Amino acid sequence: MVTVILLAPLVGALICGFGWRLIGETAGQVIATGLVVLAALLSWVVFLTLDGGATQIVLMRWIESGSLASDWAIRLDRLTAIMLVVVTTVSALVHVYSFGYMAHDENFRPGEHYRARFFAYLSLFSFAMLTLVTADNLVQLFFGWEGVGLVSYLLIGFYYRKPSANAAAVKAFIVNRVGDFGFMLGIAALFFLTDSVRLVDVFASSADLAQMQISFLSMNLNAAEVVGVLLFIGAMGKSAQLGLHTWLPDAMEGPTPVSALIHAATMVTAGVFLVCRMSPIYEVAPHAQMLIVVVGALSALVAASIGLVQNDIKRVIAYSTMSQLGYMFVAAGVGVYSAAMFHLFTHAFFKALLFLAAGSVIHGMAGEQDLRNYGGLRRKMPMTFWAMVIGTLAITGVGIPFTSIGFAGFVSKDAIVESAWTGSGFAFWMLVIAAAMTAFYSWRLIFLTFFGKPRGKADVHGHAHDSGRSIMVPLAVLAVGAVLAGTVFHHNFFGEEEAVRAWFHAEPASTLFDGGLYISADNHALHEAHEVPAAVSLAPFIAMLVGVILAFVMYIRSPGLPSHMAKSANGLYRFLLNKWYFDELFDRIFVVPAQRLGSFLWRRGDDRGIDGAVNGLALGLIPALTRLAQRMQSGYIFHYAFAMVVGIAALVTWVTFLGGAR
Repeated sequence: MVTVILLAPLVGALICGFGWRLIGETAGQVIATGLVVLAALLSWVVFLTLDGGATQIVLMRWIESGSLASDWAIRLDRLTAIMLVVVTTVSALVHVYSFGYMAHDENFRPGEHYRARFFAYLSLFSFAMLTLVTADNLVQLFFGWEGVGLVSYLLIGFYYRKPSANAAAVKAFIVNRVGDFGFMLGIAALFFLTDSVRLVDVFASSADLAQMQISFLSMNLNAAEVVGVLLFIGAMGKSAQLGLHTWLPDAMEGPTPVSALIHAATMVTAGVFLVCRMSPIYEVAPHAQMLIVVVGALSALVAASIGLVQNDIKRVIAYSTMSQLGYMFVAAGVGVYSAAMFHLFTHAFFKALLFLAAGSVIHGMAGEQDLRNYGGLRRKMPMTFWAMVIGTLAITGVGIPFTSIGFAGFVSKDAIVESAWTGSGFAFWMLVIAAAMTAFYSWRLIFLTFFGKPRGKADVHGHAHDSGRSIMVPLAVLAVGAVLAGTVFHHNFFGEEEAVRAWFHAEPASTLFDGGLYISADNHALHEAHEVPAAVSLAPFIAMLVGVILAFVMYIRSPGLPSHMAKSANGLYRFLLNKWYFDELFDRIFVVPAQRLGSFLWRRGDDRGIDGAVNGLALGLIPALTRLAQRMQSGYIFHYAFAMVVGIAALVTWVTFLGGAR
């Protein structure tokens, strides 16, 4: 069954990508979508029926070179089952959604067969992500990791006639390569230290890694810490954490279904999955864990602050993705991996819902994405409005305090905030402040889009409407998940410590490395999270209320207040609007020096050095030698005879003085 889940999207991609000319473009789309839907249904069967530790399903012998041996094998455990559900469910709904959204794309000329290519890319992306999450060894995991990066490049740059889309695709590809280099070094270090790339072998050696030293720049560093940091650098790139995050908002240049697929449940969550998968390493690397906590907390806060003032509807949701990923990393960093996976699970539903609902708004508004040109769409797009509201209630954390009853984000986000309190006061306050900002910009989006008077072009507003059935059905399915996922699965992810250990098969006894997660015997952060003070549990709820009230006052009661505040605090407003000037900073530090170095090497090295030397030989020395040889070929016999006499004299002299004559 798991083999079918893995390979079905690949078969769909091949049929849709290469066989559509034989069976037709529509048939190719239907087959690709049907196979991904099949994978999603089977994934839910696996998720709901899985019981026990990890199992291995070997598909074939893949790489064998010296001591490096790597099968193409599937590792099935609780962590894999969670990711199978997340990836295939969102992918299946995005496939269905794309039937309506991409039906008449104005970015392509009539007669261009872009839909078959688009669906093939979607299916290939799903296969690469499934390869990543089912990997039984690090080489296979890296194959899926890079496959996701490759297809994301194709999808982000799908509108290849737009220079901005091409630039965004290249930017995403390059920034992710920076993180991937750290990931490669981490894999190489693990192979060097353990002589294996199989996860079970690496996990079994984690205690030994904590006792090993690695020499680097005349420093002796703990091996587990070094590996943990290197792997996290890879996770930072893929999950757009602070420092390697600048590609994420630009990736909104791709079609909206791509935004939902990449930024809701698949590519950007790969980093969180990697950290949780490598929990045996991080359990013995406390400094690497602290780095994860700090970076995650700062990412949550910085992204939320930028989202406060963004005007593009998709960019607002994109920055909320970066912020929510920061929450997940904080939970993983303090050792409550189950809470990180819980938020990853719930986030998939409400974030995909928000992106696809935003796509419905854009579709109904003839491609308009600026919030300032919306307004008053509540009655024209009622189904989209309620879908967006449900997603907003989920992401902002609306629920009943001190219970597990509430929208999905309320339950999982509270679990992370409570977990953060047990491990880092700094992270706790960063996440609480980010929660208030999240509520503000999320409801700002709702108020600017659906309330007030219509703004922008009157003819566009006059034709605004809810989208067709293929777009609205996925919204309805995701809305159910955004409402129920947190409450239904709370006990499994964030119940009592013994229950969570049992569900993930994470008991630190004979099944030490036989489960989805490894939670060491002295890691009781999950238990401590259930005993935090009442004020800690109430903090994110209060922060949410503060954000909602401020958004209501500024965009419903006093609509002129935001512009007045922006003028009075113009410096801060420009700072946030320009995304903390990270792009400009990186441009100064990396891009401009690289361009200057390239220009120097081109003009001085290539043009004057290499080309100058070659041209000097071609235009100077060689013509001079040619002219000399030309003079020697005079045509007179006595000249040649004289040359022969001179040659014989020189030869006799050489033999005489060097003792050649005996």
